Amino acid sequence: MAISPPMVESEATQNLVREIIYQIRRLMQAGELFTKELNKTYQVSATQLHCLLALYDHGPLSPSQIARHIMVKSSTVTGIIDRLEQKDLVYRLRDSPDRRVITIQLTEAGRELTQHAPPPLQQKIVEGLKKLPEEEIKQIILSLSKLTQMLDVQDLEVE
Repeated sequence: MAISPPMVESEATQNLVREIIYQIRRLMQAGELFTKELNKTYQVSATQLHCLLALYDHGPLSPSQIARHIMVKSSTVTGIIDRLEQKDLVYRLRDSPDRRVITIQLTEAGRELTQHAPPPLQQKIVEGLKKLPEEEIKQIILSLSKLTQMLDVQDLEVE
């Protein structure tokens, strides 16, 4: 069995890899800066803002419906709602004979915040992607899928 020699990367390939890493870092920094600004200005995290916006857009929701809208696990939503309730931005309503059934609603302060907060980063991405041809979007999906497979994160749940 022949052993293949190690691949020698050209300088051009090394530069391309550096550019990919640089662009990934810029994406991560954009997310971090957005979260810091939200915390500083509105005292909420990006995930909390997503929750508030889901309630603003869809009206009162159950925790499981919120989880689906903001793409997190139902167990994660409980903590988000707890923190938003402590900040008087949402409240739990039990108006069913079954006390286990709750609906989450925005308070006036929560409604006010959603009307003034900046759009989430993912909304900017969605708006940008809408301007691209479908083939380019498919290429982005393919490239991002390859990167997540390299990191072995394809099975992780997004939170």
